[in-house]
Amino acid sequence: MTPCLPLIAVSALVTGLVGVPQPWVVTMSAVSGPPAPGRPAPAHPTPGPAASGPGSAVPAVPVGPVGPASDVVEHVATTALDSYWTPERMARAIPIDVLSTIKQVGMAAARILPSTASPAPSRSPEAAPAGARPVRQARQARRPGASLAVTSGSKWAAGGAVTRTTGRVFLTMDGVDFVCSASAVRSANKDVVVTAGHCVKDGAGSWAENWTFVPGYRAGQRPYGAYTARRMFVAGPWARGGNDDYDMGMVAVTTANGRHLGDAVGGQEIGFNARRGLRTYGFGFPADPPYNGEHLLYCAGVVHADPQGQTRDQGLRCDLTAGASGGPWLSGFDPATGRGRLTSVSSFKYSNDHRTMYGPYFGAAARDLFQSAQRA
Repeated sequence: MTPCLPLIAVSALVTGLVGVPQPWVVTMSAVSGPPAPGRPAPAHPTPGPAASGPGSAVPAVPVGPVGPASDVVEHVATTALDSYWTPERMARAIPIDVLSTIKQVGMAAARILPSTASPAPSRSPEAAPAGARPVRQARQARRPGASLAVTSGSKWAAGGAVTRTTGRVFLTMDGVDFVCSASAVRSANKDVVVTAGHCVKDGAGSWAENWTFVPGYRAGQRPYGAYTARRMFVAGPWARGGNDDYDMGMVAVTTANGRHLGDAVGGQEIGFNARRGLRTYGFGFPADPPYNGEHLLYCAGVVHADPQGQTRDQGLRCDLTAGASGGPWLSGFDPATGRGRLTSVSSFKYSNDHRTMYGPYFGAAARDLFQSAQRA
């Protein structure tokens, strides 16, 4: 059995469980059916298309107290040991999307998932399970700064701040090592990382352990160090029931080599209540075939409402695969500088539409999370 077969076996089992594509959400953290009757509406209403302006950025200065209506769930993290994330363990970590597979197949997963002693799984295109829908290979932009405005998946070659602020997250959930994507943002404490909620907490389940952010990751390198979690924040609706409208997480990290994250790499601006339908760039480190998680990739286009009406999220044409979860969505993005305003993160795809990535709308709930995280 080749090193990649355990993942193939897991994927095959999930295919048997899920069956033909259905018009319900397959999140990057859980396989779920249609919303249950009487599903409660999100606690924070989402502004409609009439909202104006590109969104309100939050300056890197202290903000007022979180109001009584805020619904933030906090967790004090156990600092990951520097010795835990060895290059070999990082290479073996799998996209957190497979977490749903573990839950679906139960004990069978324990027999087929790679152990910590296994060699690194292959991520080549040939490793895709038989019958799986092929994912198009990434397309390289012709030249930096040109033809970057629309793509469903390309390597980012234009440089700029986004190459420093975007990174990979390595974490352990229920004893299995996983990978996600994330971004550093400007904050009062210079320590805030924004990612998907399922990259921090498994809905109503476990909190992540050994959570570590590596900004500027490239081919196994840690050019700016590694920053471990000290406090984690998710929205209440996510923590209580995995509500996809709130699949967002923010983490206050420790210093590395005596430096705050913001001092080492800077940070993207974060915005809330942005006008819907903006041109957006989504970044991440997809790790399932045909990608291997070693390079920063991106999608770009105009976001749109969820046509299936299951969420208040917005969709972006995007072929990026598992591992891109939690990667930043930047509106008002300038390819020349690599800076924009973070208004969402990669969250899920529908089982019958593998070419569209969805991300939660950053409104009042995201603002409350950020206020809590930048004061931590």
